[in-house]
Amino acid sequence: MAISVVMPALEMAQETGKLLAWRKKEGQATVKGEPLLEIETDKAVVEVEASADGILAGVKSHEGDVVAVGAVIAWILQPGEALPAEASAAVMSAPSARAVTAPATTSVAATSVAAVAKESGGVGGDAAAKISPKARRLAKEHGVDIALIHATGPDGTISTEDVLAYVAAANAAPAAAARPAPATGGEPLGQIARIMAERTTQSWTTVPHFFVTREVDATALLAYQKIAAAASDKSGATRVTINDVLIALVARALRKHPRINSSWTGDNIRSNPDINISVAMAVSDGVVGAVIHNADKTALGEIATQRRELSERARGGKLRPADISDGTFTVSNLGMFDVDAFTAIITPPQAAILAVAKIVERVVAVDGQIVVRPMLTVTLSSDHRVVDGARAAGFLNDVVDAIRQPEKWLRD
Repeated sequence: MAISVVMPALEMAQETGKLLAWRKKEGQATVKGEPLLEIETDKAVVEVEASADGILAGVKSHEGDVVAVGAVIAWILQPGEALPAEASAAVMSAPSARAVTAPATTSVAATSVAAVAKESGGVGGDAAAKISPKARRLAKEHGVDIALIHATGPDGTISTEDVLAYVAAANAAPAAAARPAPATGGEPLGQIARIMAERTTQSWTTVPHFFVTREVDATALLAYQKIAAAASDKSGATRVTINDVLIALVARALRKHPRINSSWTGDNIRSNPDINISVAMAVSDGVVGAVIHNADKTALGEIATQRRELSERARGGKLRPADISDGTFTVSNLGMFDVDAFTAIITPPQAAILAVAKIVERVVAVDGQIVVRPMLTVTLSSDHRVVDGARAAGFLNDVVDAIRQPEKWLRD
């Protein structure tokens, strides 16, 4: 039986994926579980495995093509089997799906909305332009006339990326008109660095961030990690780190605060049934978010094992679709880089991210006495459309309590 190979949906709001490379050539044998192709999403470069044994055939998409989620890009056949009739289904080619970039401007007049639309190839007043529901909501939020937006989606559909590109171009035009021409040369961005630049810009310019910071005594956290690490060393399991304990504690605190674990969908708030912690991991040219699914139900030792495996695959560029999908909350720890405190940018459609700094000994007052304690600064960035100040403070209070009493919070 012929098995279709489709562009997978790896993210909650994903509409397309870019095919970077086939690991097998047409006519070559495939083995279930072996790498079949690499795709690029808004978050990372991901390796997709073959879903069955067979022979790769009917390849319709090639390197560089941007393809709609769910579109058939090839088939896996058994020896002697013919391609099914639907193998001729069309896919979107890369040139028609490229994101719109900010247009070059030669005068202040080009900063107007109409000028930006004209220069970037808008649909020229077509009132019947096709547009995805999410993109329509986003356009409404920004007060953008959809007739002015250049469509790059399947069959001329306006996507959310088209709306964001239009808004970015319109906002950038006044500044671009006043700036001198940039110098040539410079360091080219890698794929992950470019994705990170695009996503952080999108988040920072469209998500209303606000921040809540707490400083907490990490004495109990350090003691708990030391005991857990010794136990894992003795058993030969993955060594438990401070980050592993924090991931486990944050996941359990999220149980009491479902709004923090929710997502903004464009015009409403979606409550996520699972608590999936996305862990920010540094790679050669940027940062990726690898996900530990159902972290609130996962034992500390298993969290450590998954975190190490995800880190190894991230560094090797071998992340799988499940490794980056369905994250509901992010933990970003820069303590190993001697950072005293920082604020992090939210990863949409998540509603919040926790920034964790280094643990450092400080002079503090305890019960009227001056003492030296290992102190940790944590900062919660929240989407104000989903989380208000009281909810953010309540969640961070429980995170602080969990850090002070890890044994109590990790009894299950």
